[in-house]
Amino acid sequence: MNVDKLMLQLEQKHPGEVEYLQAVREVLESIEDIYNQNPQFEAAGIIERIVEPDRILTFKVPWVGDDGKVNVNLAYRVQFNNAIGPYKGGLRFHPSVNLSGLKFLGFEQIFKNSLTTLPMGGGKGGSDFDPKGKSDAEVMRFCQGFMMELWKHIGPETDVPAGDIGVGGREIGFLYGMYRKLARENTGILTGKGRNWGGSLIRPEATGFGNVYFAKEMLATKGETFEGKTVAISGFGNVSWGAALKATELGAKVVTISGPDGYIYDAEGISGEKINYMLELRASNNDVVKPYSYKFESGQFFEGKRPWEQKVDIALPCAIQNELNKEDAEMLVKNGCICISEGANMPCTPEAIEIIQNNKLLYGPGKAANAGGVATSGLEMSQNSMKLSWSIEEVDTKLHSIMCNIHEACVKYGETDGHVDYVKGANIAGFLKVANAMLDQGVI
Repeated sequence: MNVDKLMLQLEQKHPGEVEYLQAVREVLESIEDIYNQNPQFEAAGIIERIVEPDRILTFKVPWVGDDGKVNVNLAYRVQFNNAIGPYKGGLRFHPSVNLSGLKFLGFEQIFKNSLTTLPMGGGKGGSDFDPKGKSDAEVMRFCQGFMMELWKHIGPETDVPAGDIGVGGREIGFLYGMYRKLARENTGILTGKGRNWGGSLIRPEATGFGNVYFAKEMLATKGETFEGKTVAISGFGNVSWGAALKATELGAKVVTISGPDGYIYDAEGISGEKINYMLELRASNNDVVKPYSYKFESGQFFEGKRPWEQKVDIALPCAIQNELNKEDAEMLVKNGCICISEGANMPCTPEAIEIIQNNKLLYGPGKAANAGGVATSGLEMSQNSMKLSWSIEEVDTKLHSIMCNIHEACVKYGETDGHVDYVKGANIAGFLKVANAMLDQGVI
């Protein structure tokens, strides 16, 4: 395999799909050596097959607003690879949604899901619909229109969507209600469901919990813990909330949350009532963290800036892709940060990752560090299949075990001379399981 040659071919076939091409290059560079050591992969065209989705569904969703006006949004479902299980990945409702972004997320999901060791393939979907500022009735009508088309292409053993940015419990409920009506059955077709109709306990917190668990394992390799550390977190949604909750529980002090317009710095720490207040921010359906949105006097708002300029021990980017750039990484290094663990999908730019790795910081890439969400979705699927519900302790114990196993796999394939390249380890471990499954099943 020649990475540059393959990337040139992909760039010619998919011009302008920046996020997707960035994600593919990162994986190919990590697995190049092990791929070339296994000629059976080349003979079966594994790379050429794995970098292209099995199928892409594109459809329009017309819906009527409260003012009687007809609106039309574009929607997608990218079913990327199902060699080890049904397609699994979230739905994202946000104006920025486009095909390149969903292909990047779906491609990442293949390896993330593989790392959990649960039988789940990779997929992603969503729409450029913006739920912000919409009434519940408008969101319901859009979700029903969205599912009217999608339901024909999904199923509990075929494709199991979940929530993502802009798709929380409300949206999952409306989507599930329409699916149930159309399919005339109650199945585990979506994850992130309400707790009283098939959802799993701690699913909203799971990605944040898992990210902290992964960071905890990385810190342990250096004889460090969360106890007494200061932590910067970006975002203020489910992932950030879960990460703040678990980091605080482990003895750390979380000092930042953020939104698109800036960040809040709270030197006293965001804990207790302040973490609970994040639930109100999430429920507000606004994309902002402004001074008036944070009701505690200890908080200071920095407009138009990112939290990575603060002096912290641990950074947990939990918002969106490419939110932490080269300058941010340089500032974190300068300020003595020892660990960066990604709670979002690809939140660090390639230039930032280079700075982080060159300075030997502990670095948990998203496909490993934020796999806790989809892992718990997999646990929700298991509970649905068995028609039972596990306790919080049971789910949390299983999640913790999965994240420890992911860390172990990353170390196995990424350790060289006492240093662990977690990007390489995660990509190789995730790739090998999928690649070998594809070999076993023939060229299809």
